[in-house]
Amino acid sequence: MKALVIIDLQNDFIPGGSLAVPGGDEIVPLINKLQHKFDLVIATQDWHPLDHSSFAENHPGKKEYEIIKLNEMDQILWPVHCVQNSKGAEFNSELNSKKIEAIFRKGTNKEIDSYSGFYDNAHLKSTGLSGYLKDKRVSTLYFCGLAAEYCVYFSIIDALKEGFEAVLIEDATRAISQDDFENAKKSILHAGGKIIATSEVE
Repeated sequence: MKALVIIDLQNDFIPGGSLAVPGGDEIVPLINKLQHKFDLVIATQDWHPLDHSSFAENHPGKKEYEIIKLNEMDQILWPVHCVQNSKGAEFNSELNSKKIEAIFRKGTNKEIDSYSGFYDNAHLKSTGLSGYLKDKRVSTLYFCGLAAEYCVYFSIIDALKEGFEAVLIEDATRAISQDDFENAKKSILHAGGKIIATSEVE
């Protein structure tokens, strides 16, 4: 069985949001159409506490997009985004959410960031997504959403490590940095993932 995984299609990542991905709004109609081709549709949601350690404003003297060491890992300091129960954390209103069967929230631990829909960045805690999909007998995951070279990319890499076939629907995602996205695509292919367009989804 195949499933569509919609990554973080939230207001703060859409143009006008605090951490907007260029063209992030353009993929919503595509994702709405894609959902009808899948028996199972699930979504992930960034869900940060206000005091999250990835927010630049929680590190006096540091600037947004500066890289610091946090728990012995490189951490980009982001603008405040997707704070729990805020408007910015809500799914974009244009997204058809009727087919979404389950939502997996991530980034809830203030001490560690979480790009992947499967684990936090240190792989200390699982979101339960892998077990859920395996219980549903899902073998192939198709990924779309935001942002391409961060949460979408790390979710795909973890999906492959968990034994799923993983497919990036390239035109149903957008990146913050096109150069970083090109590198991410190479890594996806190298790890055994596939990259297709929405027109190729059967």
